[in-house]
Amino acid sequence: MRTLAMLSMHTSPLAQPGAGDGGGMNVYVRELASSLAQAGVAVDVFTRRYDDSLAEVVDVEPGLRVVHVPAGPADLTKEELPSAVEAYTAGVLEHLRHADVGAIHANYWLSGLAGHWLKHELELPLVSTFHTLARVKAITGDREPQRRIDAEAEVIACSDAITASCPAEADDLVAHYGADRSRIELVPPGVLHAFFSPGEQAGARAALGLDDDRPVLLFVGRIQPLKGVDVAVEALAAVRRRRPDALLVIVGGASGADGTGEVERIRALIDALGLADNVRFVEPQPHHLLSTYYRAADVVVVPSRSESFGLVALEAAACGTPVVAAAVGGLRTLVDHGRTGFLVDARDPLAYAAAIEAVLDDPALATLLSKTAAAQARGYRWSTTAARLRRLYADLTVRDLVSCA
Repeated sequence: MRTLAMLSMHTSPLAQPGAGDGGGMNVYVRELASSLAQAGVAVDVFTRRYDDSLAEVVDVEPGLRVVHVPAGPADLTKEELPSAVEAYTAGVLEHLRHADVGAIHANYWLSGLAGHWLKHELELPLVSTFHTLARVKAITGDREPQRRIDAEAEVIACSDAITASCPAEADDLVAHYGADRSRIELVPPGVLHAFFSPGEQAGARAALGLDDDRPVLLFVGRIQPLKGVDVAVEALAAVRRRRPDALLVIVGGASGADGTGEVERIRALIDALGLADNVRFVEPQPHHLLSTYYRAADVVVVPSRSESFGLVALEAAACGTPVVAAAVGGLRTLVDHGRTGFLVDARDPLAYAAAIEAVLDDPALATLLSKTAAAQARGYRWSTTAARLRRLYADLTVRDLVSCA
C-alpha cells in the first residue's frame, strides 16, 4: 500500500518510556511502525516537536521516518496540549499534501482530533487507537475533562475503523461510547521476543546488584495515581511481616501534572511504613534493558486502576515472570488467573500480598506459572499485529469512507 501516516501527537516513539508522558504508547507506536516498515509498508510517524533541537525528519530505519511537527512551545504540559492540536494538524497537512498517503492511523484522542480533520480534508480512511478512554478511567475516579470525552465520542463516530487491544476494550467502546461494533477490529499488540524471553535469574540479579536469595517484587511504569504504586508499596509492607528482607524495585519516573507530587507521596508512604531499606527506585530504563529487571524479579506487580492492555504484564510473562495484577481491562486477558499469575479484584494491598506470597511460598507453583506465562506470551508478536493492520489498511482503501453523523 501507499505510505501510512501514523499520528502520535503527544508522545514520540523516540522518547524514553517510563518518564513524563512516555509509556506503553511509545512502545506501541515504535514497534508497530517498525514492524509495518519491515513488512513493506512505508510509515511516517508525526509527533509534536517537544525539543527545539530535534531534526524535522529522523530516518529511523528503511521505510520508517519520524517527523517532528512544530505546534506550540516545546515545553507544553499534557494538560496544555489541546491548545496545540490545530497547529499540529496544520503542520501534518503540509507534509501530507505532497505525499502519496493511503491511510491515517491516529493514536490517542488528541491525534484522533487531528486525524478526523485530515480524513475529511484529504479524503483518506482513518483508523483510531485510543490506548485509554476517559469514561473508563472515570469509573475508578480518574476524571478527565469533558472536552476529552466529547472528542473521543466525535472521533469514534467518524473513524473508519477502531482498533481494540482486547475484548474488554471493544466492549468498553460499545458500552461507554456507542461505537459501531462492526467497525471495531481486535488487534492485540505484540512483544519483542528477541529481548523479552526467559533467562537466568541469578545472572540478572548479579547484573543489577541484587542478592540471590532476597524476595524481589518489581513495579515498572510511570509513577502516577492511575498506576497504583501505593498499592504495591502497601502490599510490600504486608509481605515484609514474614519476609523482612523483601525488596520492591520501582522502575519509572514522575508523570503528568501531579507527577512530582505523586513521587513525594510515595516516598512519604515508604517512610511512614518503615520501608526505606526495602524499596529501590530506579530511573526509567531503555526499553530493551527492562528484560533484565523482569528476569531478576520473583513477581511483577501491576496494580493499575485501569489498563486498556498492559504491556508490562505481557513483557513480564514473555520473560517467564509471574504477574500479580489488577483484574481490570486488558490485564484480565493477559493474566490467566492461577495459570500464568494472579488477578486481584479489589485495590486491597492485603489481597495483593496474599497473591504474592502464594508465588513466593511455592517454588513448584512459581515454576509452573513461569513456564505457562512464557508459552502464552509467545502468541503475541508485533509481526502478527502488523500483518493484521496491513490487511485492514488495504481493505479500507477500497471501502467508502464513514460519514460523520
